[in-house]
Amino acid sequence: MAIVLTTLEPTERAPGGEASEFAPLLRTVREAGLLRRRRGHYAVSIAVNLLAMAAVWTAVAVVGGTGSWWVLALALPAAVFSSRSGFTGHDAGHQQIAADRRANRLIALFHGNLLLGMGAAWWSDKHNRHHANPNHIGKDPDVEVGALVWTRAQAVERQGFARFLTKHQARLFFPMLLLEGLALKVASFQDLRRLDRRERFVEGSLLVAHLAGYTALLLTLLPWPQAVAFAALHHALFGLHLGCAFAPNHKGMEMPEPGARWGHLRRQVLTSRNVRGNPVLDFLLGGLNYQIEHHLFPSMPRPHLRLARPLVRAHCERVGVRYTETGLLDSYAQALGHMHSVGEPLR
Repeated sequence: MAIVLTTLEPTERAPGGEASEFAPLLRTVREAGLLRRRRGHYAVSIAVNLLAMAAVWTAVAVVGGTGSWWVLALALPAAVFSSRSGFTGHDAGHQQIAADRRANRLIALFHGNLLLGMGAAWWSDKHNRHHANPNHIGKDPDVEVGALVWTRAQAVERQGFARFLTKHQARLFFPMLLLEGLALKVASFQDLRRLDRRERFVEGSLLVAHLAGYTALLLTLLPWPQAVAFAALHHALFGLHLGCAFAPNHKGMEMPEPGARWGHLRRQVLTSRNVRGNPVLDFLLGGLNYQIEHHLFPSMPRPHLRLARPLVRAHCERVGVRYTETGLLDSYAQALGHMHSVGEPLR
């Protein structure tokens, strides 16, 4: 079973009322050249990030060689550049980087499986289902019952320790993100059972290579107590960074009722939230702060998302579709407020 990473972009002849609302925007964006590949941008971005990661590990070797525990401070840049690798794998999965699917697949495997220990096949299956039906209970895996829940109906079914988590999930959200880096690795290994033999071998071999290489590198550069502490801090900060990048995007936004038949424009815009950006925020959030544009045009190269924003916003105003954009802190407040409200019946 070959893993196909889809773009999930509609055509202008979409069914229902979708064509009348989305087709003019699609034509405008296409005519502006915003769906064209940016191979040069990605080549530079990937090269710079790999050099930055190499510099961090060189610094770990130098500082670690002195026996200083200050080496743990380098877990922060290591987490930031690991997240950048994750963003690159994300873009490759959406076919944003290369015109050839095989090339995008190789980029995703390199940045996900090998560099991060995060399975490209697991991510692509989960993420494509999310893009197809964002915030839709029963269809979007990101709002399924897990450590957290997203509706009061889910909350009242909780029992035992899960009930305690749900009661306090808003205040526990950011601390729980510290475990996300490890959770991504565990989920990637668990997903191997879903794959056919060939894909399982490719994905699994690269995941094992990551674990072996990462462990060997740390134990070569650092005494084992520092190596364990560095790995724990690196993964905690990595999970926190990724969680902070993804949390503002949909949490607390509209959740379609079962059987709702929204067109592509409304399905993606009404369930998504933009975070007002600047160059620093765009860098830290991987451009995903332009979440509305990303969901409307998944294969659009990341540097074009901010350019598409005024076109999308103006079009939404013309057709009467609410376009939600807020500051970063306000986005977290809204997401946490929703989680707190969901847990209210248990309090």
